Amino acid sequence: MNKPKTHIFVCTSSRPNGQQKGHCHTKNGVEIMMKFVEEIEERELGGEVFVTNTGCFGICEKGPIVVVYPDNIWYGSVSVNDVEEIMEEHIEGGTPVKRLEI
Repeated sequence: MNKPKTHIFVCTSSRPNGQQKGHCHTKNGVEIMMKFVEEIEERELGGEVFVTNTGCFGICEKGPIVVVYPDNIWYGSVSVNDVEEIMEEHIEGGTPVKRLEI
């Protein structure tokens, strides 16, 4: 098994029963996650960067939430349009996107 250099967690408001409902889901959490998947593939980072959808982080008012490990950087109010910037600046460049940090 490959261990990723970076792991991106995206809240999609997944529930244990498989339903997706909640703030991050209604604010395009699934689309954000899919955009990360697309960007990772396009940048050929599949062995280095993993993306996983999650349930609620408990700070819905700041959602959609994206967390990047091992850096322990939490982003809030992320949109699909922010994904390329996060990938370029943070994942590839090593500099977190300050305007989105929470």
